[in-house]
This record gives sequence, C-alpha cells and structure tokens, in this order.
Amino acid sequence: MFSTFKTWWATPLVGVMGALLASAANWPLPWIIGSMLAVIVVRCCGWTIAEIPNGRKSGQWLIATSIGLHFTQAVLQEIAGHFALMLAAALLTLLLALGGIAIMRRQGMDLTTAYLAFMPANFAEMIQLGMRYQANVSQIAAAHSVRLVLIVLSVPPGMFLLMHMQPGVAPAHLAADWRWLAPMLAGGVLVALLWKRVGLPNPWMFGPMALCATITAVFDLHMALPTQLSHYGQLMIGCALGSFFDRGFFRRSPAYLARVVVFTLSMIACTCLFAWLFAGLAGLPALSVALGMMPGSTTEMYLTAEALDLGAGMVTAMQIMRLVVVMLCAEPLLRYWQRRIGQGRGGD
Repeated sequence: MFSTFKTWWATPLVGVMGALLASAANWPLPWIIGSMLAVIVVRCCGWTIAEIPNGRKSGQWLIATSIGLHFTQAVLQEIAGHFALMLAAALLTLLLALGGIAIMRRQGMDLTTAYLAFMPANFAEMIQLGMRYQANVSQIAAAHSVRLVLIVLSVPPGMFLLMHMQPGVAPAHLAADWRWLAPMLAGGVLVALLWKRVGLPNPWMFGPMALCATITAVFDLHMALPTQLSHYGQLMIGCALGSFFDRGFFRRSPAYLARVVVFTLSMIACTCLFAWLFAGLAGLPALSVALGMMPGSTTEMYLTAEALDLGAGMVTAMQIMRLVVVMLCAEPLLRYWQRRIGQGRGGD
C-alpha cells in the first residue's frame, strides 16, 4: 500500500474537492457523483491518479451497513407482500437485456463478449466469466464501466427532477446507536472476509448487508449510519468508479463505446416504462419500482432512494432480486445460446 502511495495520495483530495463543488452546486448525491467526475477529469487531463487501495471495499462495507439498517420488520413484511412483483420485475430486466444482446450480435459482435458485456450483473463476475470463456475482457470491462457511470449520472438527477425536490433537501435522518452499530460494523468486516473465503459474490457488499439486515429485522432496530460515514463510503466508491477512465479509454473503439451508451440509455428508458406499468398494477410508487428495476449498481440506486425517501428497503430488495436472478441464469443461458448457435451452423 505504502509503496504505491505516490500514485494515489491525491485521489481522495481530488474526490473531496469534486464532492464539495458538487454540493455547492446542489447536485444530487454529490459525494459519489462529484468525486467520480473530478477523478475522471483529472485523469483525462493527463494526471493518472490511481484507485485508493481497498477504498472501494471500505466504501461498500459502510454503504452495505447502511442498507442493512433499512430492513426493519415493517419493511420485510412489505417486501414479502410484493415478492411476486419483485421476481417478475427481475425476470423482465433479464429479458430486456437478452433482447438488447441479440441486437448487438446482429451488428457483428461476438456472442460471448456481447452477452457478458451487456448483461446487467455484477462487474467482477462478468469479467471472470469473460476470462473463462475467452471473450474480449477489455470490451466487457469498458461496457460495465460506462453503464455504471451513465446510470449514476442520469438516474439520480432525473429522479430529483421528477420529484421536484432540491438535492440539498434530505429527509429526516435517524440517529445512530453505537451500542448496536459498533459491533455491527466490526462483524460486517468478519462476515465479508468469510463471504470471500467461501467464494460468494460481492463479499464487501452482500456480507455486511446480510448481517446488518438480519440483526435489524430480529431486534426491529430503527437507526441509521452517521452522515459522515455515509459520505466517506460514497467518496470511496466515487473515486473507484472514476479510476476506470482516462484519455486512452475514450480513444479506444469510440464506435463500440457509442453502442454501449445507446444500449444503456435504451435500457433506462424501457425500465422506466415497464416500472410505470408494474407500479400501476401493484399500487406502488412508480419511481421506487423504477429504481428497483434499474440495471445499475445496488449502491447508487439505494442512495438515490434514501435521499428521496422512496422506500430504500424495497428498492434494495428488488435490486438484490435482480442480481440473484441474473447471476443464477447468466451462465446457463449463455451455454444454451452457444449450443443453439453451434447446432444452427452445423445444420446449414
């Protein structure tokens, strides 16, 4: 860590400056959007500041703890009552992605690369599958990076606009009870390490979240993470996202990056349309359902829901359902599709 200090020492400073400027400009989620944009701009100007070692992990750990604190007994009852809707929404998101992948394949993309690049699943798992199936890993990484950044830049501002709410105005924040929070934070680290050792996906997000959600539900706790810790978590994640980009990234295959942008914006538009239909059937707020179905990161969608008081627990549960459905189906569907193509060619 200290041997590489000179490559990343400025990253948190740049991120903080970006976050403060975004806060002054009343941007939504300034600590994640402002820091991310500041790091991207600095890197594109030629100063290739690096990602902070373990910064993203520490950010995920804190945000995951904050997410877990939303799973009170009342929220769990609401989730149980809408389980069928959540499953249907997750399956629909998967079908939308498959339709988009088929279009990309018709434009000449290799099936495996297109499939893993445009599947709305966890970044790391798709790259691992890409290496296993000998796909174009750089294109997969580029597609997921652009997808996450586009959704972070477009969805939260759009939601604030639709809610006619000033980004600086936040809903009432619950107090932190350190008698519970301190052991939950420490336990979250241990669970994340165990989660990783077992080989389960996204350990620094799902591990602490599972622990905190369980404790919150069992004891029906009503508290929140202190704002300063939430800001730190957002800062670390924003800096990590920004570190994927530099001038070379945007110079490589601009036509491919343009296709990624069109695909992502189309997914956002289709998701909003179907969310409106689902919300009408279930009697739920359309914006909450849209955030739950959005093919972005659970972290950013949760933070948007929390900032707008849109049922963060329900949004998070829908995002987890989407990830579980996609991760369970992704590899079997890819193998089936590959077999179908092989059989089709063999029969020509």
